[in-house]
Amino acid sequence: MTTNTLTSDRTAVAEMTPGGRTLQNYVGGRWMSAKASGLLDVTNPANGEVIARVPLSGKEDLEAAVAAASAALPDWRFRAIGDRTQYIYALREQFLKRIDELAASITREGGKTLSDARAEVTRSIEVLEVACATPMTMQGRILEGVARGINTETIRQPLGVCAAITPFNFPAMVPMWFMPFAIVCGNAFILKPSEQVPLTSDLICQILQDIGLPAGVVNLVHGAHDAVNAILDSPGISAVSFVGSVNTAKYIYRRAAEKGKRVQALGGAKNYMVVMPDAIMDKTVSNVLGSAFGNAGQRCMAGSVLVTVGSAQKAILGRLKEETQKLIADEGTNPKAALGPVISSAACDRIHDCIDSGLKEGAELLVDGRHPSGVPAGGNFVGPTILNNVKPEMRVARDEIFGPVLSVMHVETLDEAINLVNRDPRGNGTSIFTENGAAVREYSRRIEVGMVGVNIGVAASPAYFPFSGWKDSFFGDLHVHGWDAVEFFTRKKTVTSRYFSQGETGKYFVEQGDKH
Repeated sequence: MTTNTLTSDRTAVAEMTPGGRTLQNYVGGRWMSAKASGLLDVTNPANGEVIARVPLSGKEDLEAAVAAASAALPDWRFRAIGDRTQYIYALREQFLKRIDELAASITREGGKTLSDARAEVTRSIEVLEVACATPMTMQGRILEGVARGINTETIRQPLGVCAAITPFNFPAMVPMWFMPFAIVCGNAFILKPSEQVPLTSDLICQILQDIGLPAGVVNLVHGAHDAVNAILDSPGISAVSFVGSVNTAKYIYRRAAEKGKRVQALGGAKNYMVVMPDAIMDKTVSNVLGSAFGNAGQRCMAGSVLVTVGSAQKAILGRLKEETQKLIADEGTNPKAALGPVISSAACDRIHDCIDSGLKEGAELLVDGRHPSGVPAGGNFVGPTILNNVKPEMRVARDEIFGPVLSVMHVETLDEAINLVNRDPRGNGTSIFTENGAAVREYSRRIEVGMVGVNIGVAASPAYFPFSGWKDSFFGDLHVHGWDAVEFFTRKKTVTSRYFSQGETGKYFVEQGDKH
């Protein structure tokens, strides 16, 4: 594996000052200016500083990436899988070496605390390690003797050119959910990251260039709606992966599927944490805080609803309020900060509006984080907020707030809690806090949610298991990472064969130059 010489395009980009830097697409192994003329400011959400400008690429830019990926595909798909896997190993090593650089990029453009950003990169490394096992998970099957002298085997082959449309909240991890599995299976790949956090994707592509990944195997196209629609409509793209809101996931799934593409579209969530009376309350409070307020609540696995059962209400609320009030909101570079800013001023306004609507509808403001003190001017900060006595019909109970707001509901029995959770149209993750094995068994069996945690705040599955949301939290058949990843990025072919020769030459296999 050799390191590519950096192109003059990339050198020019690197020499620009950060405030004036206009990003470029990475197509066919080169950094190229977008044909589309539109630009969007990329800002640091902690202080409003403009740190780059991202091009709003259109159909022409996307099709250039499709052409580059299609050109790279024939050689790439027929390389030995061990060769392809070596690039994933090399990418993993670079993530390990550059974890601080990647984390700093995530914090600067997304606002995440450095500890959360490092955790994201660590999780990305875990996904890469799982992708390194693809030579085992991609294996097919064979059955000898389906009829006299006839064998049948199933093999897996790549789909072609695959694309991913990724969100702002995990700019390193979510692309790693898709790209490593796609390319190690023999596909070429196009990444369209969120226009709000494009810098980390740029850095990842620079790393791919540094490890010598063949030109065109991975391409980067910046943009917004026009770039998304170009991906969905392009006849040269065989599969689309997406993470985002429910409504957008439905749109992505419908439009891409109508074009005959394979689709996995992960939508939003409203994740419930159920606390039983026998829960270990101090441990439970710690897990609830991390789940509700980690990454400022901006994740599809955030625990946004706390459901107390029976006497658990009195046992936990006082401690929860006390510990929440200790949490510090500040820029992500402050090591004491428990949560950084939300992604934009528009998100900040929307979260405030949701809190206000809850109060108007009768919820009790247990902890008010609408105007945290001591935060930088110009930042998009919302502190940890708790609304008590929330009812299912309230807007704060219905909407995915995607911010550091925890809604607290109260029921008397486990049956009521299960029914409450199952009425929600989404089903991404849920947790139950209890020491009662029978309650765990009943909850896990009856709950209509894809990922269940027991005394764990964030029930996201490890990378070697599928990330398996249900209902409106997922559209498609094959989930993210784990064994589903290879299923998604390959298609199966069945070969039935027989050979009429019975070895009349005296040898079944004759090596070149064999004189015996």
